[in-house]
Amino acid sequence: MQSTLVDAGPLIALFDKSDSYHTRAVCFLKQSQGFLITTWPVIAEVSHMLDFSTKTQINFLKWINRGGLQIFDLEFYHLIRMIELSEKFTDVPMDLADATLIVASEAKGITKIASIDSDFYVYRDIRNKYLTNVFI
Repeated sequence: MQSTLVDAGPLIALFDKSDSYHTRAVCFLKQSQGFLITTWPVIAEVSHMLDFSTKTQINFLKWINRGGLQIFDLEFYHLIRMIELSEKFTDVPMDLADATLIVASEAKGITKIASIDSDFYVYRDIRNKYLTNVFI
């Protein structure tokens, strides 16, 4: 089973019933196979965007704790690659969370991502390959 990286958008939608992507996020989760993987900067972004409800933020973290997501361990040496990516894609621009997802894809050989952002149709990994967005 192949793992899928998950960006902030689908996770926000999953926990925010008023989000226009909520139903799509629920369907995606039910249909997904394999592990869902993200990074700490994505988790921080989601938590920030769910700041309308502390209870919702806690539910999100509890869901992760129950195995909803695996978290890719960023190491200090990944910082160099994140800087390279951010400099390469300044015209998009690439934010920290997006850079960490590309680093995770390169490190783990993951080729699929769930995102509502069109940015991932621009970003390429170290092999000059695009990730396949399986969310939209």
